[in-house]
Amino acid sequence: MLELRRNTTLMTRHYNFCAGPAALPTPVLERAREELLDYQGRGLSVMEMSHRSPEFVAIAEQAEADLRELLAVPENYKVLFLQGGASLQFSMVPMNLLGQGGSANFLYTGIWGKKALAEAKHLGFDVHMAGSSEPSGHAEVPTQADIALSADAAYLHYTANETIGGLEFDYIPDVGVPLVCDYSSSILAEPLDVSRFGVIYAGAQKNIGPAGLTLVLVRDDLLDRRCERIPSLFDYQAVAEAGSMVNTPPTYAWYLAGLVFQWLKHDIGGLEAMATINARKAAKLYAAIDASGFYSNPIALRNRSRMNVPFVLADASLDKTFLAEAEQAGLLNLAGHRSVGGMRASLYNAVPEAAVDALIDFMADFEQRRG
Repeated sequence: MLELRRNTTLMTRHYNFCAGPAALPTPVLERAREELLDYQGRGLSVMEMSHRSPEFVAIAEQAEADLRELLAVPENYKVLFLQGGASLQFSMVPMNLLGQGGSANFLYTGIWGKKALAEAKHLGFDVHMAGSSEPSGHAEVPTQADIALSADAAYLHYTANETIGGLEFDYIPDVGVPLVCDYSSSILAEPLDVSRFGVIYAGAQKNIGPAGLTLVLVRDDLLDRRCERIPSLFDYQAVAEAGSMVNTPPTYAWYLAGLVFQWLKHDIGGLEAMATINARKAAKLYAAIDASGFYSNPIALRNRSRMNVPFVLADASLDKTFLAEAEQAGLLNLAGHRSVGGMRASLYNAVPEAAVDALIDFMADFEQRRG
């Protein structure tokens, strides 16, 4: 168990609501600090280890085993630890799944889904928009009945949680082609039926670990669909056969992700327990917003994100004051994405419930003084 060891340095840490790179669990950071110079008596840091060494291979294998246990990953799925962020998967997915023809189908519910579609199109693949949240102003996701695949659909891609807009799917689409999902903002936040997907990918810097690592789960039967002329570092099959070590992987990020998996298993008690905590955190913040005439959230109730809560002030001229005073109060990174403005509180796994309570108290005080 990654026990929390309190000291004066860590007790000065503030509450971090950043959308990514996001908060990491304090016990994980403490464990990493303890092992930074000398990993388990080996006389060197994990950052200095060969990725081929028995010590690091053991770290990598344990991380994969813990992840498989947390998500109950079926045996017929490969687990890949990659680089390039989730954005690189916008290219890698079509390169790996469209080698036998067909079109990439997309559900467009925000900026990241739009970028994924644009990248596939940029590479010259046939793309089709199978559904969109644009008619609602990106306030609710298209329903199952709204999804219209093309006749030659090779797969359907969607973004489970749009980080910027705070729009989250309340269901898993049921379609007759492989599902590909960008789970960057909500992976490990709750149990997930991996077997319903062909490919799941997620950038690490929200619920997995630090930036620099990307997780991909891919079903075995999809590994032979890659394009003929694909770079070896982009080839899921080649990466799987090499144990995610075609080249030198981001070893320290992989190690830290492994510590996060252990924290989820042993300190939190698994994803069911994590889901309960996350639901409680989000419910508190949305209740405070809804009860106020000063703050508002535009997303339909069924599609409100539990990970990213955007909100606006009734008087936008107070935005800078709100952010400045919040930072003074130790509430960091509450500015909305530059493309939409307003505020956004990201409530990832490592954000404690006490942080949400502190934010709610600050919001109430600010409204009383400035509203």
